[in-house]
Amino acid sequence: MPQSSGSAPGYGWAGPLLLHGIDVGLVLALTYLVLLIIGERRTLWMVRGLIFLMLAAAISEQLQLKLLHFVLEKLVVGSAVAMAVIFQSDFRRFLEQVGRGEIIELFQAKRRPIPKSDSVIDDIVDAVKELSQNRTGALIIMETSGPIDERDVSVPGVQINAEISKELLQTIFQTTTLLHDGAVLIRGSRVAAAGVILPLSERKASRQLGTRHRAAMGITERVENCLCIVVSEETGSISLAEKGGLNRPLTSSKLKELLESRFSTVVEREVVAPSLRSLGRQIRSQLRMLISSLLHLPSSTSQKKK
Repeated sequence: MPQSSGSAPGYGWAGPLLLHGIDVGLVLALTYLVLLIIGERRTLWMVRGLIFLMLAAAISEQLQLKLLHFVLEKLVVGSAVAMAVIFQSDFRRFLEQVGRGEIIELFQAKRRPIPKSDSVIDDIVDAVKELSQNRTGALIIMETSGPIDERDVSVPGVQINAEISKELLQTIFQTTTLLHDGAVLIRGSRVAAAGVILPLSERKASRQLGTRHRAAMGITERVENCLCIVVSEETGSISLAEKGGLNRPLTSSKLKELLESRFSTVVEREVVAPSLRSLGRQIRSQLRMLISSLLHLPSSTSQKKK
């Protein structure tokens, strides 16, 4: 009996520490799943910062640094609330799908379909070519790796949700239609909305550039995961805006070449997948370091007491 009572304290710390490690691991896994649901590259650094704060708070608690743990805990809560406010539309969609039991669809629906087929790009390029020859002004937004939030535009426009066709795009931008004065939003292989009003760029631009060009630069400055095609009403020249820059003037063949390169699956794997995989590796390595430090800390202290 004395031997059993004497051996129990030596292993009494292992159970709680293991449970605590599992607890931290589940929280980090949940954070990583939220990242997959949001899925935009611009959120990676924010999620990494939140994960770092969570790890630092857990370590400070184990080291019994009460004041530091108090500060870090408040920072984690504040950061989580801030992210919930910033990405409220994503979290709202997440909660709706969880409430409907659409767990599998939750992960499948995050990556929006992008124009992969040649027919979609051909329809867009053919429409732009015709609009350019007729000197009909046009503004076309194309999502790349994720959806554009409604808060990133001035007016979300009118929902259409129709299959892309050359005739549809040409009809929308005719000056006799009500939706011509604005941008068309293309999501995947469908025209999502028309009459979208975009924010203007604050950069100093050439006097030759009109409102459409400034709007194309403005939306691509604010949103990384989109391209914007511009057809000048005055000259009929074709431009492509990306990340605040403007590539102009373009021929229809050059535009097709650029779109095919931007929307190729190779580019998507090189840009999106490595970022998520590297983040996953960092989470796993940090989790292993945390668990190992938690497991070795009590053993070292017990050795000192001996």
